[in-house]
Amino acid sequence: MKRFKGFIIKEFNHILRDFRTLLILFGMPALMLLIFGYVVTNELKDIHIAVFDQSGDRYTRDITNKIISSGYFVFDGYLDHAGQIEEKFRQGNLKQVIVFEPGFGHLLMSEKTADIQLLADASDANTANLVVSYTTAIIQDYMIELRKNTGGAMQIMPEIRMMYNENMAGAYMFVPGVMALILMIVSALMTSITITREKELGTMETLLVSPLKPLQIVIGKVTPYVALSFVNAATIVAMGYFVFGLPVHGSLGLLLLESLLFISVALSLGIFISTVVDTQQMAMFASMLGLMLPTILLSGFIFPVENMPEILQWLSYIVPAKYFIIIVKSIMLKGTGMAFVWKETLVLVFMMLFFIGNSVRRFKIRLE
Repeated sequence: MKRFKGFIIKEFNHILRDFRTLLILFGMPALMLLIFGYVVTNELKDIHIAVFDQSGDRYTRDITNKIISSGYFVFDGYLDHAGQIEEKFRQGNLKQVIVFEPGFGHLLMSEKTADIQLLADASDANTANLVVSYTTAIIQDYMIELRKNTGGAMQIMPEIRMMYNENMAGAYMFVPGVMALILMIVSALMTSITITREKELGTMETLLVSPLKPLQIVIGKVTPYVALSFVNAATIVAMGYFVFGLPVHGSLGLLLLESLLFISVALSLGIFISTVVDTQQMAMFASMLGLMLPTILLSGFIFPVENMPEILQWLSYIVPAKYFIIIVKSIMLKGTGMAFVWKETLVLVFMMLFFIGNSVRRFKIRLE
């Protein structure tokens, strides 16, 4: 009995002395609870909208003010002509355009009915549904107040159009996100494990005494994964097109180049992780926790970034998948070119250079 008791005490001491085990047991559940608690929400917040008012009367201004003052939307201004609608959507920040028909107020008073067109960016189908639902509810609330004040049986008929995803197909949302998730996890995870395995098995010594420079060793290790991950990317695009009917309205060559850039970012992250940790288990833990959860939760893959608390919105800026998903949706669904995705591309290039540079600097020339 004493031996058994001593064994239990030893195990407890072993766990309590191991900071990494304590982090997994207590830190990860707390972190996941906080992230899911703040991220998983159906509420709208700070959704950017614009208005194309072809009437400019008191009623259109009242409806616009009621929508803006609801606290759910950020007003990006009035549009001057219909040609600006497509341009604004392609820039990626705008989620909805409200279009008032000419003579809106006159028709409402004389014909007792008028039309409003709600144009939503349905490349993110969940957000588009929420935006349209909230806007429609606000318009209906305005109509109730108007009937009370005028005593008439007037009606406003919202006409809804989902831009870039007319049928609200779920594939339009999950294929770009799954593509980012697969490329990030596979590339980073396999790269980090490969290098840390060399450390554990002691075969790194053979590489370190060779005439190869650190940069050459790193490049030699990741080159096979670049090719395999690129095949994965091409396969996902092909399956999205042939199986799920996901269009590629933009340049396929640009899409593949951007995919190659994102793969390079993921591989550089994997290399960086391998220079920080010493075991395959820790490499896997760091890759899964540090890359998979942010890719799922903070990239806009499932939940709109605009709905999150401000601190999580700031954290989303360092998640590479966020920029890649924007690029994929812009090229595939909106048919945009480099003129509209150059900012996201530059961010990915900077991330790749940053992690590669730090990885080479941390790569030890000799084992300790």
